[in-house]
Amino acid sequence: MRQRRIVSSAYIDLSQAHALAPTPVLVVNWRDMATPPTPSQSAEDYLERIHELIEEKGYARVVDIATSLQVKQASVTSMVQKLGELGYLNYEKYRGLMLTEKGKRVACNIQKRHETLSRFFSLFGLDPETQKQDIEGIEHHLSAETVQILADLACFFENNPEKLKQFLKSRKLIKQ
Repeated sequence: MRQRRIVSSAYIDLSQAHALAPTPVLVVNWRDMATPPTPSQSAEDYLERIHELIEEKGYARVVDIATSLQVKQASVTSMVQKLGELGYLNYEKYRGLMLTEKGKRVACNIQKRHETLSRFFSLFGLDPETQKQDIEGIEHHLSAETVQILADLACFFENNPEKLKQFLKSRKLIKQ
């Protein structure tokens, strides 16, 4: 009996595999997987920006995304096609794009994470530009649990302004 293995819904006779390809090849259809891959940091940035543009203007075009992210339109087109293949958005050439429910969920989570970090850093008087740079640098690397702790800490300081003043005063003493 010949050995067979399923590779992307096709059967390959393993006794003949050496003739097909000298190196084993694994073809993966992400839609058939139980747990699809999570979007990359770059993909998250695109989803976040697309969501913001749709909220601001009612639509998102490749040219607008490229301008706001300071990348080439060809790069945006390539990423948009990948995001479409992964089910995060629907894209029709020359017609624009819309986020799917899956894409909206990811974009909203990123937006919420961003807002939480901004809220937290604002308590300590960091200027907006520093906040923006720092948030962009760390927002994709924090777990949901860590972001929740920062949200809770921000809430604690907001509800206990004397504790915040005490903390800020202690920082000034340390700097001297």
